[in-house]
Amino acid sequence: MTAPTGRHPREGGDPARQAPRLILASASPRRLDLLARIGVTPDAIDPAEIDEAALKAELPPHHARRLATAKALAVAARHSGAIVLAADTVVAAGRRILPKAGDEDSARVCLNLLSGRRHHVLTAVTVIDAGGRARHRLSNSIVAFKPLTVAEVEAYLESGEWRGKAGGYAIQGRAEALVRRLSGSHSGVVGLPLFETRALLIATGLVLG
Repeated sequence: MTAPTGRHPREGGDPARQAPRLILASASPRRLDLLARIGVTPDAIDPAEIDEAALKAELPPHHARRLATAKALAVAARHSGAIVLAADTVVAAGRRILPKAGDEDSARVCLNLLSGRRHHVLTAVTVIDAGGRARHRLSNSIVAFKPLTVAEVEAYLESGEWRGKAGGYAIQGRAEALVRRLSGSHSGVVGLPLFETRALLIATGLVLG
């Protein structure tokens, strides 16, 4: 799947020289929308399609970093000379990595677990530049839900927003009204921390506004 081109000249280089293509290693429309906020449109979208299962006793930060790196490497192998951007988001209650909710029961378990307590949302970002160098950043945000009533949980489940979402919720939707406090990066909780992502892209030589 391709997206409209959004190339930028490399800093300090010949303006007439074509910049490397930028590949987003994710099919997430949310990540595409977030990139647009910083004026970036990938030249192509190529999801990595890797095994995202956690390793035995794997801690949430390591899990997020490992998957972001694996996604970037898998896609970079298919696009020689391109810049590849990959990310992975993990919702963690303590050391427990919560699943991407695939059905109402799993989403309900997640919401009841998160009700009235704080949890971490970690989004790791990996960018591989045109020369093959990988750079990494990790965003760690703390989100606190209000104590959820049975009616609130069931109403949220009826919305369908939880489908495929880590931890069973999407903060950019109705769930934001259930969050009493957020410390960290809102865009990171959505799925792509813009401060960290912008810094990584600039480090590759892309000129961003």
